[in-house]
Amino acid sequence: MSARDKFHYAVKQGLEKEGWVITHDPLRIEFGEEDKISIDLGAEQLLGAEKSEQKIAVEIKSFLSDSAIFDFHLALGQFLNYHLILEEIEPERLLYLAVPIEAYESFFYRDLPQAAIKKYQIKLIIYDSVNEVITKWIN
Repeated sequence: MSARDKFHYAVKQGLEKEGWVITHDPLRIEFGEEDKISIDLGAEQLLGAEKSEQKIAVEIKSFLSDSAIFDFHLALGQFLNYHLILEEIEPERLLYLAVPIEAYESFFYRDLPQAAIKKYQIKLIIYDSVNEVITKWIN
């Protein structure tokens, strides 16, 4: 079992405050005969009058190391692998990368993260770890 991110609970609380039901903590998926992954959270929400259901998977990152670019490389690699697997196993579930607002405001405006977000169509959840709320969804 992989270690939980420092802000795992804050993101989980933030999603629940927005009406999401946490269905998996973590979301475990087998790929092929030997590979297993654990995405931090799986959640579902009923959408308005049409009563359709939206499913998401959320990989939570803290960006607490001394190097934001190092953290970004790790997060991007994980995101791309999880995205590939979800497309095969659960294509209806959208994958989000959750990052703290401090990292978003200090790092994600830079050219490299912006280019990667655009190229790989990374969906972001920006969260406030202190108040345990989601501050922004970027699709």
